[in-house]
Amino acid sequence: MMWWWIFFAAFVLAMLALDLGVFNRRSHVIKMKEALLWTSFWVTLAVLFGVGVYYFYGQSKAMEFFAGYLIEYSLSIDNLFVFMLIFRFFKVPHEYEHKALFWGILMALVTRAVFIFAGVALINTFSWVMYVFGAFLVFTGVKMALNKQTEVHPDRNIAIKLLRFFVPVTKQFSGAKFFIVKRGVRFATPMLAILLALETTDILFAIDSIPAVLAISKDPFIVYTSNVFAILGLRSLFFAISGLMKLFHLLHYGLAAILSFVGVKMLIEDFFHVPVAASLMVIASILVVSIVTSIILPGKEEGEVSQVTMKK
Repeated sequence: MMWWWIFFAAFVLAMLALDLGVFNRRSHVIKMKEALLWTSFWVTLAVLFGVGVYYFYGQSKAMEFFAGYLIEYSLSIDNLFVFMLIFRFFKVPHEYEHKALFWGILMALVTRAVFIFAGVALINTFSWVMYVFGAFLVFTGVKMALNKQTEVHPDRNIAIKLLRFFVPVTKQFSGAKFFIVKRGVRFATPMLAILLALETTDILFAIDSIPAVLAISKDPFIVYTSNVFAILGLRSLFFAISGLMKLFHLLHYGLAAILSFVGVKMLIEDFFHVPVAASLMVIASILVVSIVTSIILPGKEEGEVSQVTMKK
């Protein structure tokens, strides 16, 4: 099993190095065609990896991987709304968005690993934690269904406040740099503040998504790899659908239903086992219904998808 971890870590590092060092060495605006190609690339890699899990690890583990990947990827779509609001708040030039997301996702790979291993350890040590996670997911699902507005308050972000307390922050961008030196004094740029905003936001989303995937699998390797493939494809997905967000104005209801479903699954696990294949079908069906319904029943032109309440 250790070789699987080593292979996966080497693969991810190699892909990230190619991404930033070769294909996106220079900051540029990501066009729709390029974003769609990258999105297809990452989805294809995830499918091929799932096939590899099936071949070397068994059908059951492969089903767990695909179900976990689908949950994480669908919940990540909701993250995109918040990322867009963060970029809008900081007035990020479009050509720097990719680098901000790249480093934000690189940090997310580390924090997700910590969360996943901690979650698995808690469940294995204290079985009642499953009920806590399940109740939390049901609560989150109901809350999401009742409140479709997304509020972002970077001015209240503790990490950004601490950054400004310890390091002076400039108001102007200096390319895609995180630090600059003026008259012998080191300054942080808005890019570093954006990175902190993205990472702290991802941590908040991970509190929902990781327990949801743990409802499908308790295998750290399956949970982590499904998370990684989902968030690796998140950047290209952002650029692919950032201009089409309003088409998915009912998606949050679907995500709420998915969270509630996996929460109930965790709560009844000791009394009734829901097969992974059935979970995968339910999750996929909910996503399809919410997306198709969003297209058939278009929402309002303004204020339907999300709302941002922020002050500079």
